[in-house]
Amino acid sequence: DQWSNMLAGVDLVRRKEGKKAYAATFSLLTTSEGKKMGKTQKGAVWLDANKTSPYDFFQYWRNVEDDRVDVCMKLLTFMPLEEIAELTAHRDERMNAAKERLAYEVTRIVHGEEIADEVLKQVRASFSADVSNMPVVEITAPGNIIDILVKCGQAKSNGEARRLVEGGGVSVNDDKITDLAYTLSADVAAKGEFVLHKGKKVHLRVVIKD
Repeated sequence: DQWSNMLAGVDLVRRKEGKKAYAATFSLLTTSEGKKMGKTQKGAVWLDANKTSPYDFFQYWRNVEDDRVDVCMKLLTFMPLEEIAELTAHRDERMNAAKERLAYEVTRIVHGEEIADEVLKQVRASFSADVSNMPVVEITAPGNIIDILVKCGQAKSNGEARRLVEGGGVSVNDDKITDLAYTLSADVAAKGEFVLHKGKKVHLRVVIKD
């Protein structure tokens, strides 16, 4: 659908500069089902850190389908082909290392090495329960679990938050939350912070501000 725009650009260069220009095309990034990549539950994946945080950006690439990892590495990174072949040769738990490397490389290219290193540390902390390195979210006046999910940016609406809880994908610290009216216990509130888990891959350290 961009072909006419590309040809118009080539023609404009020829007319204005008197020089020859070329239009380069690249394969679309697609899922194994042939659908265009780039959509998540939160919407499009943005390069702008204000629209898609580096952490969410990293997690998007960390969670691509196994059989798309090598394609994404070839299209989006400058990794040697021999290394890509070695990392993606196995379709078992070793693929996790390849996915992490893909996510790191793409995040490094887009957001810089310092941010990529920090995000990698946060992601690994999430899986190892190292609270000190988890992404931090600050909220005020937390109400019930629905309110908490929305304020932490893990649900765009109360309805979405309810579905997450009803689906069994929400935990506070080590307690799975099934009650839609759940509120923080006095002990947790007094401590001033807790860990919010959404599914298996989103883990946030939530700090309660006055």
